[in-house]
Amino acid sequence: MSLSEQFLTEDLHPIDIVEHIAEHHEWDFDRVADDQIAMAVEGQWRTYSITLAWSGYDETLRLICTFEMEPPQERMAEIYETLNRTNDMCWAGAFTYWSAQRLMVYRYGLVLAGGQMASPEQIDTMIGTAVMAAERFYPAFQLVAWGDRTPEDAMQVAISEAYGRA
Repeated sequence: MSLSEQFLTEDLHPIDIVEHIAEHHEWDFDRVADDQIAMAVEGQWRTYSITLAWSGYDETLRLICTFEMEPPQERMAEIYETLNRTNDMCWAGAFTYWSAQRLMVYRYGLVLAGGQMASPEQIDTMIGTAVMAAERFYPAFQLVAWGDRTPEDAMQVAISEAYGRA
């Protein structure tokens, strides 16, 4: 049964759907509030903290995927250049660095204006895309921060996106 088949007759809050997806994947999660959920998703490189929040005011489901990163201050210019190069390669969402919290952040907002509903598949894809982007670019950020590599060289290790089927 697909994720959305059990929701066909229900009008669920987007965070209720996220909670069901987290249970389905057996991710650790915490329903922070009626409009917010936080979870931990294990990747190859590390565990990512993912928060989804619903804003009824602007009808947007916001996703934030973070991981800790404390690059040396003298490498920050290169980190920001790497962020720019990374964002040029991201179709959905974008990375930023929150220096006060020492977090690398991937953000995405799904606008559901006009009372639209997000499908479980859409939300699951949002979460999967965030984790894949973090996994893809994590090595480049590490090489720039601690490997003394240039942003251009570090981006060569970013795993290429594959299209089609083998």
